[in-house]
Amino acid sequence: MHTRDNLFPHRLTRRDFLKTGGAVTATFAAAAAAGVTTGSAAETDAAAHQGPVRIGSGHWTFEADLGWGKLPAGMKYGHGCGIVVDSRDHIYVTSRSGNPAVAVFDPAGQLLETWGNDFAEKVGYSSQQVVESAHCIYWSKEKDGEFFYFTENAGKDGKDPSFGRRVYKTDLKGKILFEIGNVAREGTTSQKFAWDNPTDVAVAANGDIYVVDGYGSQRVTRFDKNFKEIKTFGKRGAGKGEFNTCHGVWINTLRGEPEVYIADRHNARVQVFDLELTFKRELKGDYRMPCCFYQHDGHLYIPDLGSAVTILDAGDKVVAHLGDGKKLDGKTDKPDNQKNPALFATPHALTVDSHGSIYVVEWLPFGRPRKFKHAPQAA
Repeated sequence: MHTRDNLFPHRLTRRDFLKTGGAVTATFAAAAAAGVTTGSAAETDAAAHQGPVRIGSGHWTFEADLGWGKLPAGMKYGHGCGIVVDSRDHIYVTSRSGNPAVAVFDPAGQLLETWGNDFAEKVGYSSQQVVESAHCIYWSKEKDGEFFYFTENAGKDGKDPSFGRRVYKTDLKGKILFEIGNVAREGTTSQKFAWDNPTDVAVAANGDIYVVDGYGSQRVTRFDKNFKEIKTFGKRGAGKGEFNTCHGVWINTLRGEPEVYIADRHNARVQVFDLELTFKRELKGDYRMPCCFYQHDGHLYIPDLGSAVTILDAGDKVVAHLGDGKKLDGKTDKPDNQKNPALFATPHALTVDSHGSIYVVEWLPFGRPRKFKHAPQAA
């Protein structure tokens, strides 16, 4: 029987923050006004720079909003996992942190809500298990509403069978509607499935669900909207339909006929399949470690763990590399790419709001979620 009411049952709103006392409120207000992340290694991002911070060039110029994404005293990000935007332009940031597990902002940077990771009562997890297993989040607009799909890793060492290895479908408040994978028992809203270490989810227009087991078996599975398995394929390797960390998946609709794009991270490529998961082509040469995807206004955005964000047009042509945090040889990290707001170190996930602003979270111990406003410049 399904008993998990909420993935993150303990939530704090901005009203709750204001009730906690004048000292905390004053600290939060001062930090937000100064563009400083309290208790984070990202504090130097804003402090060391004067004037606008821009990445890209020409039409593909973006300006950093150095005050965005800051947390109040007592909260901090962990390794940046996922970031999505809903239809209201509310931005959800997930990281491997116990406080908060999810932070919700508006585009101006106002912290609207935080979700705690109190799994002890509802799920039976310890806080540390939640931190160890957190991974990506996917936002889906479907016929009957908006939903999130969370992927849950196998844990720090992958040896504890009591938690991890699941995918959750929730509403926008984190209420679990369905869970699949390493569940304690099957029921109307829970289903067993043998994943090693799932990393990402994508949903097609007809409701079919695609999941990649990117940190594990290197299998890709297609389900129908009710999580009935349709097809599973894939193995470790470098050939067609083989993967070396199939980390991200996306349904790309820019070419007319929807296609499944899979970020084959450690093969430094993107593989493209039809909706039946038949191989079509691969994209190589412009990627180091592609992580996942986001589609907006006729373009596909790819956060690359190799210190850049890449933008493709509808024909798979690269139109921009943003914030390259490696030297020109592409092998050595620039020494300040974890502090310089004009550089990326390890982009893990990305989203774009309705105004074309980019939000990026990085696989760094302090997450470093950042906003870059679209600010086209004359050629």
